[in-house]
Amino acid sequence: MGPDAMAQLVALVVEDSAVQRSHLVSLVRDLRIGTVLDAADGLEALRLLEQQPQRRIFLLITDVDMPGMDGIELIGRLAEGSQVDNLIVTSARDPRLLETVESMGMGDERLRLLGTMPKPVTAAALTRLLDHAQSNSGAPGRPRFQPRPDEISRALTADEFIPFFQPKVSVSTGLTQGVEALARWQHPRHGLLGPQAFIPHMQGTPLMARFTLSIIEQALRHLMVWTQAQPSLSLSLNLSADDLADPGFIGQLTELVTRYGASPASIIWEVTETMIMNSRSMANLARLGLKGFGLSMDDYGIGYSSMQTLARSPFTEVKIDRMFVNGACDRRNRRAILTSSLDMGRRLEITTVAEGVETMEDWQLLSDLGCEVAQGYLIARPMPAAELLTWIPEHRARLRALARSSRPRRE
Repeated sequence: MGPDAMAQLVALVVEDSAVQRSHLVSLVRDLRIGTVLDAADGLEALRLLEQQPQRRIFLLITDVDMPGMDGIELIGRLAEGSQVDNLIVTSARDPRLLETVESMGMGDERLRLLGTMPKPVTAAALTRLLDHAQSNSGAPGRPRFQPRPDEISRALTADEFIPFFQPKVSVSTGLTQGVEALARWQHPRHGLLGPQAFIPHMQGTPLMARFTLSIIEQALRHLMVWTQAQPSLSLSLNLSADDLADPGFIGQLTELVTRYGASPASIIWEVTETMIMNSRSMANLARLGLKGFGLSMDDYGIGYSSMQTLARSPFTEVKIDRMFVNGACDRRNRRAILTSSLDMGRRLEITTVAEGVETMEDWQLLSDLGCEVAQGYLIARPMPAAELLTWIPEHRARLRALARSSRPRRE
């Protein structure tokens, strides 16, 4: 985002401590956001918003523990409106309180919670969260895009949905092992949109199957080019609950892979735990495993029965959700879940992949704990297909140095 665009944005800091409030305001201004408002508690924040109902707030940062109206109540009130584009929550209290807030955000689509930060907030942590806001949305400060089914159908016909690719690298060697295909919408008016702008509007409709097959076919086409130079490269592809529940769809997947001459062993289908809670989905997952495909449980750790599901399903890989990876070195509750997840993967003899690796501290911890594969902004952002073969040699030395810098794993 350019400086002119940043200068048009408005942020609101809600914090009862005058010292902390001044610190946060200073950090936000350093980001070149044009207007930074501040309030001492939730009630004052709501009054500010009510006084300017037409003014959009690009970013609201709020403390949790405040007199008058606390941050949790404020978040609930904000969810009832649509004036705030992005939300960040801070606290000096028990880190489990921040996890509770994140769970609230995950379960409420009205909120766009970028994440939580323990105090004291640093410029680096704030910048990382804002990077996610800019990479997963359209133009800043604009009401969220709400595409109609006919617009999505038109975009599918026009091939506007394209895959970007994010590398997955070995923690021990730094070598690129594979890529995950991540869908983007190259919208003619709104620019490049992340999946949150369109996936929810496809789920439960026939558009979902069309979309999935389109992304998979494009990704396979790229894989066939890449494997000429990188024959061991794997390709991870996401399936939706609609896809996995349809037995006919499994045949379409295998036909596509055969048509492009890809080896099933080079393809990893990623599914979430909640997608396989019925017998039909489980049966279709088993069918894919029998055909030699890799199977990955995505977002591991966020379901109520993750361990049981992992143990009784034919998975070859487990991807640990970024909420348990990012910042695990500082939050003991996240570290406990991360450690347990990695141990479970080792005991079941399946590959462990950590998502959301953004800092050297995260990488170092993963190395200490014996995680096998890492994916995240520290390694690379999702990139267009045309950039991958150039990116691999350009970053090979950096990634090998990253692996060498890791401390030996503690036994």
